[in-house]
Amino acid sequence: MNELSILELAKQGGWIMIVLAVLSVIAIYIFTDRFIAIRNAGKVDKLFMDRIRDYVKNNDTRSAINFCRVTDTPAARIIERGISRIGRPAPEIQAAIENTGNLEVAQLEKRLPVLATIAGGAPMIGFLGTVIGMVEAFWQMSNAGGNLDISMLSSGIYQAMVTTVGGLIVGIVALFAYNYLVAKVDGVVNEIERESLIFMDLMNE
Repeated sequence: MNELSILELAKQGGWIMIVLAVLSVIAIYIFTDRFIAIRNAGKVDKLFMDRIRDYVKNNDTRSAINFCRVTDTPAARIIERGISRIGRPAPEIQAAIENTGNLEVAQLEKRLPVLATIAGGAPMIGFLGTVIGMVEAFWQMSNAGGNLDISMLSSGIYQAMVTTVGGLIVGIVALFAYNYLVAKVDGVVNEIERESLIFMDLMNE
């Protein structure tokens, strides 16, 4: 009895499987890249704002800015921009913090739309392979005449089924990866907002 080989089964899917393989590689790259970036951005120093408060209260803005640069997180870069505006009206400081925050969040979300597109597009591409495979199967049936042999239809049916499975696997994995990264980004954004509010309270003291 022949064993089912995943590789041989994938080959039956034709060129559609190559497209799905490329999409899966892209999805893995994006997930790995964003996971590392978001994880580094989410590192929290619980004493960060305490030290910033001490520097600001002592009018040592240079040390505060240097500390932000050494910390090198999205929240630190936002606070650095706010510190550089100390002495200006509070609305101007708030606007600088918000603008920098928007840029930092956009940086964290870079390439996530591509991952979302793969999550939605891979199943559709797999379904396209299914339609192509069934068309080939029916075409072979129409040309077989009275000599219809089930083995003649195997390639078309294989392609129809295999591409559907491949597309669903790539799409489902990409969807879970996308939602996971979005949740991680939301956590970083919440931390950024928390530290920004603490900083603005410090400015109002």
